Amino acid sequence: MEMKKRISLELRNRKPAEVVELVVDNCHSADGEVEGLTDEYTELEILSMVNVGLSSLSKLPSLPKLRKLEVSDNIISGGLDSLAEKCPNLTYLNLSGNKIKEMSSIEVLQNLKNLKSLDLYSCEVSTLDDYRENVFELLPHLTYLDGYDQEDNEVPDSEADNDDDDEAGPHGDDDDDDEDDEEDEEDEDASEGDEDEVGLSYLMKEGIQDEEDDGDYVEEEEEDEEDEEDGDVDGADVRGEKRKRDAEDEGDDDDDE
Repeated sequence: MEMKKRISLELRNRKPAEVVELVVDNCHSADGEVEGLTDEYTELEILSMVNVGLSSLSKLPSLPKLRKLEVSDNIISGGLDSLAEKCPNLTYLNLSGNKIKEMSSIEVLQNLKNLKSLDLYSCEVSTLDDYRENVFELLPHLTYLDGYDQEDNEVPDSEADNDDDDEAGPHGDDDDDDEDDEEDEEDEDASEGDEDEVGLSYLMKEGIQDEEDDGDYVEEEEEDEEDEEDGDVDGADVRGEKRKRDAEDEGDDDDDE
């Protein structure tokens, strides 16, 4: 796909001035120049044009807010002097895998006063004697070359994370997510506490009801026993009265005789 068409698709119904990050890797530049990118991209901060066949950056438009430029795996051999004018706030430049052979091609980057990190992996210039010492001498404001500082200390993860955060979205989103997670955890803990209280209350209520039921059962048994005793007494009285009447009847019969 041609670079111009790819850039148009990457707009995604946005205006050029609304684009902060633009990635057009692995498309095709017809004449080795930047195509489809204009001065309208005033808010662009991150631009990636990896493996697109670029031989020059002379047609790169003015991008005053650009901080990060990825142009690795192209065929750029020089012409970097225009970067200081067009991208004055550039802090990171990746030229790995290009055709840069001489220190003079790098010397023009002295005017990029904000440049902190430069990558020249797989460029022929990186095979020269005292390559690292000479680059740091040419660019005294440079902090990292090919991922390491002058003391051979690797780029801290914190700085790499900052680049990822910039690409992912505005700062502060992660904090909001963390706060939301904490609120969710608090709600879960509160609900679990309520469930525990409900469970204990239920068990206690069940225990009380069982005790009351046992009391009712004992009272019913006692009432049944009392009824049985009353029944026995009444039966005895009836039998006694009958025997008494029988005895009186027998006495009457004897008198008659």
